[in-house]
Amino acid sequence: MTAEFLILTLLFLFIINTPIAVAIAVASVTAILVQGDFSLMMVVQRMFGGTDSFHLMAVPLFMFAGVIMEEGGISRRIIDFANALVGWLPGGLAAVTIVSAMFFAGISGSAAADAAAVGAILIPAMKKSGYDSDFAAAVQAAGGSIGVIIPPSIPMIIFGFLTGASIGQLFAAGILPGLLIGFSLITVSTFVSWKKGYAKTAAFSLSRVYHTFRRALLALGAPLIILGGILFGIFTATESAAVAVIYALTVSMAVYRKIRFRDLQHLFRDGAITSSIVMFIIASASVFSWIAAIEDIPARLAGTLLNLTDNPILLLLLINTVLLIAGTFVETTAALILLVPMITAMLPALGIDLIQLGVIVVTNLAIGMLTPPMGICLIVSGSVSGDSIAAVSRRVLPFLLVLILDLLLISFCSPLTMWMAGLVGR
Repeated sequence: MTAEFLILTLLFLFIINTPIAVAIAVASVTAILVQGDFSLMMVVQRMFGGTDSFHLMAVPLFMFAGVIMEEGGISRRIIDFANALVGWLPGGLAAVTIVSAMFFAGISGSAAADAAAVGAILIPAMKKSGYDSDFAAAVQAAGGSIGVIIPPSIPMIIFGFLTGASIGQLFAAGILPGLLIGFSLITVSTFVSWKKGYAKTAAFSLSRVYHTFRRALLALGAPLIILGGILFGIFTATESAAVAVIYALTVSMAVYRKIRFRDLQHLFRDGAITSSIVMFIIASASVFSWIAAIEDIPARLAGTLLNLTDNPILLLLLINTVLLIAGTFVETTAALILLVPMITAMLPALGIDLIQLGVIVVTNLAIGMLTPPMGICLIVSGSVSGDSIAAVSRRVLPFLLVLILDLLLISFCSPLTMWMAGLVGR
């Protein structure tokens, strides 16, 4: 009875548009009251325990690093380098948007930060160059979704925290899928731009590539340090987040001189506000997961799916479908905490590695960031361009199609994820 009440209450609160963290917390507290076996003090204890983790310290640190790099002029240098690389393609600015998002993904670990940092510069530039406003927003939204696949990735950190999977291996496993998705999105944006007659930005020039690369070298050093340190076992994912913050502050203050000491106060405030949203969701969802475990909800739901089929291929397709639907309606962090226990319970029947499963889950939820009503990348890009979510959603459909094809490759071609992961020790 408690399990059914918990789920129905949560669904009702989602339907009436209650904020995600509040909805999860209210549903959990209500379920505890209905059950009557536990004190409400357990809510506080579980919320604290759910966030009291060394691994989760990486979340606010990576988010803060993204805030610093956006403010410190690093985004602008990355975009200039990307323009030199692919600006010669038809609709060059669209391809520049995707490539810039791929570079920035290696810094922030957040799709929303990726979409906001790059979109604030490139969406106005695309509109000024004659691109349709809703297409410009759709390209940026699609590019922003890469932010949680190319490492460092905050959802991968949360998946590792929930399952005990190696975060370093998850990061390594996301590299090739992230590149696959990035090049796929460039192909779509270039084809659409060619059909629409959008102009390239400039002719290709090796000297320009070299010049912009020199200017962006320190900016590009951040993802190399983060990934290199993790892949070679120099530091953990959490330690790499701290290194990213120190590196970003050093470059932005001492080299680029875009940030001064008096700016630090508002940067710390912005970083704290951004991080607190995610951490509040994690804290609330921890209470929900505790109740769900007591009521054996993950095993029961897993059993329901296993009763439908025992074929690993069909089961994986079914899980992908569930995740795609969940990503449409539930915020990424909440979806991870609510669904991962159920999915990992089916891991033996799937016959795949936990690391590959983590990349599959995160890719599904990244696609959910492009679908209304909870598509955070759509919301961010639409707010920058001034277009409605409905208008941007229509223009993002070609990108969604190619993302689903990429998802199938990631799901059924294990070397795509496991080759790089195998290079990193557990």
